[in-house]
Amino acid sequence: KQKGSCPVLRWIPTSTDHIIAAEKRLLSLVKTPYVQEKVDIGSGPPGSKIRWFRSKSNESRFINTVTFDAKDDSPTLVMVHGYGNSQGFFFRNFDALAKRFRVIAVDQLGWGGSSRPDFTCKSTEETEAWFIDSFEEWRKAKNLSNFILLGHSFGGYVAAKYALKHPEHIQHLILVGPAGFSSESDAKSEALIRLRATWKGAILNHLWESNFTPMKIIRGLGPWGPNLVRRYTSARFGTDATCDLLKEDESRLLTDYAYHTLAAKASGELCLKHIFSFGAFARMPLLHSASEWKVPTTFIYGYQDWMNYEGAQEARKHMKVPCEIIRVPQAGHYVFIDNSNGFHSAVLYACRKFLSPDPDSESLPEGLTSA
Repeated sequence: KQKGSCPVLRWIPTSTDHIIAAEKRLLSLVKTPYVQEKVDIGSGPPGSKIRWFRSKSNESRFINTVTFDAKDDSPTLVMVHGYGNSQGFFFRNFDALAKRFRVIAVDQLGWGGSSRPDFTCKSTEETEAWFIDSFEEWRKAKNLSNFILLGHSFGGYVAAKYALKHPEHIQHLILVGPAGFSSESDAKSEALIRLRATWKGAILNHLWESNFTPMKIIRGLGPWGPNLVRRYTSARFGTDATCDLLKEDESRLLTDYAYHTLAAKASGELCLKHIFSFGAFARMPLLHSASEWKVPTTFIYGYQDWMNYEGAQEARKHMKVPCEIIRVPQAGHYVFIDNSNGFHSAVLYACRKFLSPDPDSESLPEGLTSA
């Protein structure tokens, strides 16, 4: 038996191979055939003196990608996950959406089964470039253009920032409970101001600015980490869920997948303090860029989403492109899990221009509301 310092890494039995294996187990719930691939995005942006990650290595990085079978003439829908998630969280949606779209889901750089380079960004601008430019290199490698881009939460923030920089490639933008539409100065958050004035608030703010993430707790718990993730998924998508409870096999496989993606090497997760200030307020709010919007956009929110749809309403006032806001009942921030049928109806309605021979005759599906 070995003695000496605690071998922490042995406590965290995960790797990219573990993540891909857990992804495969989770996606066994999906009936539509798919192809999983590691898309090479090179070692850095072409012509740039600084690689994605300030690495001294010329090692190429890759984006983990799953593409589902579809009819040849189907419009392409690219799905981007949120913070702390990976593309497998859309497992309840792939079958339904693949009937109408060519669905492609990705793990952002530094997340899920994608490469996890050392995160050395020092500013908000560098951090945004990490995600936007790596996604653009992925798009080039896949030879994609004229696609529908869907992003959830932080993935919605990245999708919107990407569309602002590369609008020529996007047919339509779908933002699902997107983060980053308001800054602290825009938000009238008296509760946050009061919290910051307390010693608890000061500690929480210090942890935030120190880039302390929930994933560090999971790693620190070692062999007890999976139990913490299990308790979370059981509470969030089980007894406390607003609508469709996870079945036993769904809960087990999602928990296993989530643990491996969260416990792996810290990389993309370290973006948090550069993109948001304490309280999840954007340092470079999307609301301030609303007048520059060039892509027609649909916002989708669950009725109980903690992301406030009023930020989208305010942004719409300044947009010069078509914009609609759809709310889905019996759903929270994970609307695509909580009420997957309502979410699918919202996505199909948002994309009626590409799916219906007479889109103007389409009415908002029953149960959904427009904001």
